[in-house]
Amino acid sequence: MSALFALATSLLWGLADFGGGLLTRRIPALTVVVVSQAIAVVVLGATVVATGAWSEAGARLWFAVAAGTVGPVAMLCFYKALALGPMSVVSPLGSLGVAVPVSLGLLAGERPGPAQLARVAIAVTGVVLAGGPELRGAPVRRRAVLLTLVAAFGFGAVMSLVSEASTSTRGLFLALFVQRVTNVLVGGTALWVSVRRGGRALPAAGGGAVVLGALPALGFVGLADVAANGTYATAALHGSVTVAAVLASLYPVVTVLAARGILKERLRGIQAAGAGLALMGTVLLASG
Repeated sequence: MSALFALATSLLWGLADFGGGLLTRRIPALTVVVVSQAIAVVVLGATVVATGAWSEAGARLWFAVAAGTVGPVAMLCFYKALALGPMSVVSPLGSLGVAVPVSLGLLAGERPGPAQLARVAIAVTGVVLAGGPELRGAPVRRRAVLLTLVAAFGFGAVMSLVSEASTSTRGLFLALFVQRVTNVLVGGTALWVSVRRGGRALPAAGGGAVVLGALPALGFVGLADVAANGTYATAALHGSVTVAAVLASLYPVVTVLAARGILKERLRGIQAAGAGLALMGTVLLASG
């Protein structure tokens, strides 16, 4: 069951990344972050009220606040990198953040056996190769790589913090709500500062009409990201953090395939081989 939740996480994050990357090509990245997370706050707030999750308030929520502070920075860096593209290169590098929860799991006492470590290595290698990362090239490409690595560390930190923020389903709803409120506050402040310094909150072409027209897509991105955090926390709570983190990190394969199928981005031989390795590692890990 833990493996299924972790795989659901990879699917949701992959689709959210693909949608976010597309949106930032038309709408400023900070606006995408703030609006998508604001929509998630409304939905989560209603869920918290309906389930009475306020009763789960406690000291653990500080982990949610920390995740909400780190999250917007990671998302902004990642969306900017995706906008620089190509998605099929940027997204797999973002999965390197898996090193954070895996390392913390090992420090906490998890000791995967040799067979499990081999499966982890297969899956992680496949994810990296699926992007066919190109570390050489134009300055824009190098900037995209740097932004992606910063985002990867932030995503890994968020994964670890969210998994520590609750120990029950209702507590998870409250933790995700607190995390998203913090996301909006931090992201909104950054957007205000950006505008004060001459940046744009709305697209140069179309303005607010473009944002209004994109609300369904923005809502999908925000809610998919929330759902992914929830399924990952559930997977980590009921199983090995190391295995859950690796399976959840397979989301770039989803983004790569979406970019190939919808945007017709060219899939190179090394990417196809990487996707195959990632799938093999997934099957091995899920089978125990």
